[in-house]
This record gives sequence, structure tokens and C-alpha cells, in this order.
Amino acid sequence: MADLAAIRAKIAALETGARADRGSLPFGDPRIDAHLPGGGLPLGRWHELAGEGLETETAAAPSAFAALMAAPLACRGEAVWVMRRDDLWAPGLSGLGFPAQRLIQVCARDEAEAFSVMEDALGAVGVAAVLGEVEEIDLTAGRRLQLACEKRGATAFVLRRRPYGGRPRREPAGSAAATRWRIASAPSEPGPNEFGLGAPRWRAVLERCRGGRGGQWLFEAETAYSMEAGDGAHPLRLVAQLADRQLAPAQPRRAA
Repeated sequence: MADLAAIRAKIAALETGARADRGSLPFGDPRIDAHLPGGGLPLGRWHELAGEGLETETAAAPSAFAALMAAPLACRGEAVWVMRRDDLWAPGLSGLGFPAQRLIQVCARDEAEAFSVMEDALGAVGVAAVLGEVEEIDLTAGRRLQLACEKRGATAFVLRRRPYGGRPRREPAGSAAATRWRIASAPSEPGPNEFGLGAPRWRAVLERCRGGRGGQWLFEAETAYSMEAGDGAHPLRLVAQLADRQLAPAQPRRAA
């Protein structure tokens, strides 16, 4: 069975077009890792995250979620964040568990410069993760970004954001992203015998996954996550698996 699982992981890696030796970043919960090729978030590729409503302009929820996805990678090297507006609050990321001391912030003047900086950062020695804010990414730009990821094995997170509002542009016809996520904020819940607000929560929809399958989950920031411990824990904890037509059991109908 172990050999069969290894073969399946290699096939999934080939289907994503990624190099097999880049590995993956497990979330540590089979309810989501089973949806991802290789049992985790593919490394050495780029991932797309977007919000809804006002989040398309602020990108607050997708940014926080992406930061926690990239946090384990930031323990291995530097993380570069390419912004379109100078409004990233590093202490807030630190409060979520992201190692802000590993963060390099770059403010780009336009979309073209943002992509250029991302490609340069992905090819730099010592950079493990690159997060970039762009309004749209077409197939050509996506392929260039993937080539940059493969150069040194760094992983990129593309945050779809219209930093100054306005009407949305036409959705690109294709994408070279390994995964595409739709992120929204969710109500927090205090723990047992606690009052006030609980840990931040997000509703995450995996809309597209090369070599895997989609799903919907409710995530919570793992407050016990320690960047110093390096115990392999992931800073995102899966609270619940939301409606998934592929997994939900059929409900028996009752006659009136």
C-alpha cells in the first residue's frame, strides 16, 4: 500500500506539471490534504487567492489566509510581499503567527512592475515564499511566474486585488495556478469558558486544484502555533468541512 501511495503521489506531481522533488506542505488534516496532490499544498508552484465584495479591494481576508499558508515556508527562508498599496501592517501578521522578521515588503507602481518584482524575488537565493497583489493574471503571465518558481523551488501566492476599486476586469480565460482559492471572513467563536472574540476564522473554497479536487472548509488561526518550535504544525487549523457534494452522504427523504 505504501508503494501504491508513493506512485500516486508521483503521478499527481506530474499532472500538476511540478517537479517531483519540490514536495508539498500538508495542512495536517486528512479532510483537506486528501484533496491536494501529494497530500499537501504543492511547493515550487504558485497559488491564487481572491475575495468577494469589498475584499476585492482590501484583500484583508485573503491576505491573512495567504500569510498563514506561507508562514511555515517563511521559517525556511525569506518571504517577499509585493504590494500595490502601502497598507500592509506587519505587526498584524506577527500577531497571527507569521514571522514578520523574515518579511521583505516592496510597493510596486503598477501591475507590470509587480509581476517583474515577483519574478525577480522568486529567482533570488534564500527566498522561500513570494506573495504578490495583482488585479488579474492571464495565462502568459501565469506561465512566466511558474518558470520563476521552478528556478529555485520557491512558492508564490498571488492575491487578486483591485487596490483602488473600480469595475472588475474580465476574468482570464485560463490559469496556470496550481490551486485557486476563494477566501471570506467567518464569525469567530471563543473557546470553552472564554468570553469575547475567539481566534480569526476564514471560509475557504478550493475552486480549482491541478491533480486534486475542490472543497469547502472553515479554518481557524492556530493560536498555539509556534514558529520557534519547528514541530511541523500548521498555523491553520481546520474547524469543519462545509458542504461538499462529493463527500456529503445522501439524506433519506421522508414522506409527508
